[in-house]
Amino acid sequence: MKDYEIIIIGAGPAGLQAGIHAARRKHSVLILGKPEGSALYSAHIENYFGFKEKINGKDLLEAGIFQVQKFGGEVLKEDAVRLEILEDNSFLVETEKGQKFRGEALILAIGVKRKKKLFKREDQFVGKGLSYCVDCDAWFYRGKRVAVLGDGSAAVHGAKTLTQFAKKVYFIPLKVIDELEEELSGYPVEIIYAKPVEILGEEEVKGVILEKEKILEVDGIFIEIGAKGALELIAPLGIELDPETLSYVKVDKKMQTNVKGIFACGDLTGPPLQLAKAVGEGCIAALSASDYLKSKKAKS
Repeated sequence: MKDYEIIIIGAGPAGLQAGIHAARRKHSVLILGKPEGSALYSAHIENYFGFKEKINGKDLLEAGIFQVQKFGGEVLKEDAVRLEILEDNSFLVETEKGQKFRGEALILAIGVKRKKKLFKREDQFVGKGLSYCVDCDAWFYRGKRVAVLGDGSAAVHGAKTLTQFAKKVYFIPLKVIDELEEELSGYPVEIIYAKPVEILGEEEVKGVILEKEKILEVDGIFIEIGAKGALELIAPLGIELDPETLSYVKVDKKMQTNVKGIFACGDLTGPPLQLAKAVGEGCIAALSASDYLKSKKAKS
């Protein structure tokens, strides 16, 4: 397990800006995340300071990665799937491929998960056999048959986790996932290559109707799209959310959360969900994390 002073979760504009400032302050820095998962990746920006012409989001992120690495920071294009506070108040971070890292300070720049409905009657089944969070609800499906529908690391990790509870786990990829069969090798998971069309059931989930009118009978459906959602990922840390919507992380002016050593920035801290805000908060979070480490070191 490799140690870093600052680990940043998220490779969007907030996370990369935090990485630039933290690395320039001579801290050992690791950024985890996939730039293509950022809302900025496929965007074109016209309202950001200093550019006369429209900016391509992908190019801007690639430039940010170059800057981080130029100043000595590391970028690993893997999603974090588990966070834990250790006994010495440092933080354990585990990636989708099972790599583990320890950080003295943690900066959360994960963004917010934008849910896309797969089924017309999806809302009708939430809590009645349909879930968006394996870590939250896996326990309720002990000895049952479940299907995981997804397209990224959260879905693969969820399927692996469910094998500890359910008697049968099906995985239905929503798009091509590189090395999927290799990732699930050794786990009792059956991969179904068929497009899901509709949820089967009236009052509760009875199964999934697939293309060509095939029916997969299951007791539960887990929809996990993209990387693990921020709120599911940070749930074990005891981080306080905004009291009005419970959808964003509550921070002070220094981007500090209620948990010492954990900072948050960007879309994760709430609207406006804008590039300029994300970059500004990334800067503040990195400087605050740096000051926190210096204060911690002075006391030891």
